[in-house]
Amino acid sequence: VQLQASGGGLVQPGGSLRLSCAASGSIFNINLMGWYRQAPGKQRELVATKTIGGTTNYGDSVKGRFTIARDNAKNTVWLQMNSLKPEDTAVYYCSAGIMSPTFWGQGTLVTVSS
Repeated sequence: VQLQASGGGLVQPGGSLRLSCAASGSIFNINLMGWYRQAPGKQRELVATKTIGGTTNYGDSVKGRFTIARDNAKNTVWLQMNSLKPEDTAVYYCSAGIMSPTFWGQGTLVTVSS
């Protein structure tokens, strides 16, 4: 499974950004798709995931601000990020798997700064 993420960049605090990730390859057994992030000096943490059946899971720090969407037919997942804060600055990784992340994308940098 290959994951191609895009959409990172520089945004001001309070702004919005949308990440996209498309899966290709042996994707017939992919149940879970989503996003994790890793800030400098910190461990990788959950941002949001969504199962093929539509169940979502969000990290506490992004609830109410970020929204994950998924198109099962296109094997694509998006992350709409609103009300961004400087602490959201991190490398965001697209992930895919059955019950937990197994495959990872290359990461896309999101920088929230004025």
